[in-house]
Amino acid sequence: MERVAKFLKEAGVYYLATVDGDQPRVRPFGTAHVFEGKLYIQTGKAKDVAKQIAKNAKVEISAFKDGEWVRIAGELVEDDRREARVSMLDAYPDLKKMYDPDDGNTVVYYFKDATATFSSFTAAPEIVTF
Repeated sequence: MERVAKFLKEAGVYYLATVDGDQPRVRPFGTAHVFEGKLYIQTGKAKDVAKQIAKNAKVEISAFKDGEWVRIAGELVEDDRREARVSMLDAYPDLKKMYDPDDGNTVVYYFKDATATFSSFTAAPEIVTF
């Protein structure tokens, strides 16, 4: 999982796919943080993405860097503890301009039953589960 988090951070931007009814929705994200041994992401509860995750927590992430890409499939679980939100915002201080751990909007999720597949054009895929 550490390799997955490192890849996402180095890529800078990854794309999170959710489901909205029968329509896939993909958007850029930038948060990837390990807290208490789990991979976390963050968004705002008021956003459509949070509403989609609430209805169907199965998501997929894709990121690309240096000729290699990763796809992460799994289920997101909301962690409503303040310390999880604080940890994420401390890891991404720029987010503090828009979010606060006590604003009622900041939401963090961790991956449950995730499978990350690292791929490239020159090597066999590598699978990591966490």
